[in-house]
Amino acid sequence: MSLELKINGDIKTAMLARDAEKLEALRAIKAALLLEKAREGATGEIGDEVELKILQKLVKQRRESADIYSQANRQDLAKKELYDASVIETYLPRQMSEAEVTEIIKKIVAETGATSVKDMGKVMGAAAKELAGKADNKMISVIVKSLLTT
Repeated sequence: MSLELKINGDIKTAMLARDAEKLEALRAIKAALLLEKAREGATGEIGDEVELKILQKLVKQRRESADIYSQANRQDLAKKELYDASVIETYLPRQMSEAEVTEIIKKIVAETGATSVKDMGKVMGAAAKELAGKADNKMISVIVKSLLTT
């Protein structure tokens, strides 16, 4: 089942359950997908990779907003943003643990022959492709940097 159909079904369910918070998060996903479909040069179909990137972007935006709200001492707004992020994350593939990501990055470092932080670009490129949607790029970057500096 495509993501768009699943979202539409979940929107109906949330409406029937009168779950306004979840409905708002689902509508944000639907709006982002519709914007992608309607952008200039789009074919009207969205590939799985693009859907994944859209969802990751939405989660990242919500988390960054929550951090800003927390710093501004607005816990009510931060809590709402984190809830929205958790709803959106349910449509993402399972995220890998730090240990799993470290093992994969160690293999990539060995394959690319990277030895110092100067080689970080090569490793990050390969890691980003292999771990797309499975791990946060920020975590990948921290792990790559720690492996290449030791």
